[in-house]
Amino acid sequence: MTDDVQALSATLLSEILTADQLLRARIGRALPRGMEISHFSVLNYLAHKSDERTPAQLAQAFHVTRGAMTNTLSKLEIAGHIHIRPDWDDARRKLVSISPSGLQARNAALASITPLIGELMGDLGASKLRQALPVLRELRLKLERG
Repeated sequence: MTDDVQALSATLLSEILTADQLLRARIGRALPRGMEISHFSVLNYLAHKSDERTPAQLAQAFHVTRGAMTNTLSKLEIAGHIHIRPDWDDARRKLVSISPSGLQARNAALASITPLIGELMGDLGASKLRQALPVLRELRLKLERG
């Protein structure tokens, strides 16, 4: 890698990390009281799935440890936002689904962050967003492959 590409890569990485940190802080403040980004992320994911998921599948999907996912799921279950039941085919596993309360909480969270996202992204314009997506998607896929 040339020095120019290395410097450019370091600058891009710095911008991505800083933008991620700032965006997470803004979204965290915009979410309904008591909801964390991890809670919203899991509820949003489950809202788009027609079937149940195991905690291990969720941990893999979010690239977190099983312990971290168990912690998030416990909080969501206490809040009544998800149902966790035994897997009748394999008693060692559990299955997770979103509850009606969880769907309502997800929709409320989405409604609270949508104006923020629209404002931030709208200022950039559709053309810039379309240009950025392929690069960010390629970077994500490369990272997922390891």
